[in-house]
Amino acid sequence: MEGHLSDGVVEVGANGRERYYDSRGYGHPRGDGVVLSRVEAAHLLYRGDLDSVDGNGFAGFLAEHDDIVVEFLVYRDLRDRGFYLSVASEEWVDSTDGVDFVVHPRGDGPWDGSVEYRVRVVAERESIPLAGLGDTVLAVVDEESEITYLETDVPDVSGSSSLALDATVDGVLLEDRVLCWDPPEPLYERGFYGQRMGRDDETLQLSLLEAAHLDETGVLSIAGGTGAVVERGRAVEGERFDRRLTVYRELRRRGIVPKTGFKFGADFRTYADVESVDDLGHSELLVRVLPADTELSPRDLALDVRLAHGVRKRMVFALVEDGTVTWRSAGRLTP
Repeated sequence: MEGHLSDGVVEVGANGRERYYDSRGYGHPRGDGVVLSRVEAAHLLYRGDLDSVDGNGFAGFLAEHDDIVVEFLVYRDLRDRGFYLSVASEEWVDSTDGVDFVVHPRGDGPWDGSVEYRVRVVAERESIPLAGLGDTVLAVVDEESEITYLETDVPDVSGSSSLALDATVDGVLLEDRVLCWDPPEPLYERGFYGQRMGRDDETLQLSLLEAAHLDETGVLSIAGGTGAVVERGRAVEGERFDRRLTVYRELRRRGIVPKTGFKFGADFRTYADVESVDDLGHSELLVRVLPADTELSPRDLALDVRLAHGVRKRMVFALVEDGTVTWRSAGRLTP
């Protein structure tokens, strides 16, 4: 059978619907024919199931439409994995902005209306706006045409950790940390604030973020007055301190205990259910705090995901704008 390119799609006439759409989920039916996207037509040409498009075979068609090469590689890979998939056209399938393919569960086709993945195709050298992630699979095609799949979503960041203290704790601001010489035991044992100075030393060392939050909530009394810790934080970190404090404050409000994620290359590692430091489990999330308009390269995103996966955690991005936090997460996926 032969196709004809018209208005950016490939039309196949009589019996096209039965042969391509009804039996294998290609394209969109039009009478007893079918309308194919250029990517679908390229795949049918590649398989030898379509003879030509306006006289062009696979090589000639792809050379004429080299802007679809990256999408074709992903389409072919997902078809090889046993999926039927639809091109995310408003006229053909209900989808979301920025998505290239809707992948149907194995055994289903476009006529079922079911969705397994919503896939966005990304070349290695593109930039990815983090705020646009969520309910989307990124299919990243590198310079050697290998494909890495990354699932992204809007995570439920919540936990059950909480601490209520009646007493006020005195602290001393020293350089970029605060020391509490005589803290109440629950501050560390149940709230997991700070670090002990030593095994047999009750002195508690608080980070500037911890101290700023405790100062705001009225638990900590700092020599130098309210706000002194925030001023010090801004002096050593600039705007980054305010972003991190916004996220720290929100995590605590959500019942999550944030601790430094420095050794993992992140801002925080988090614990959702802290009852006692003695029974503390592994942290669940790695959190990077970034401005809301941040764009990452696929390489940097893949690096974050691989690092988190390697230490059995989930990578979460906390995107901050005007004191509001938007959450996005990413992880590895094998379709």
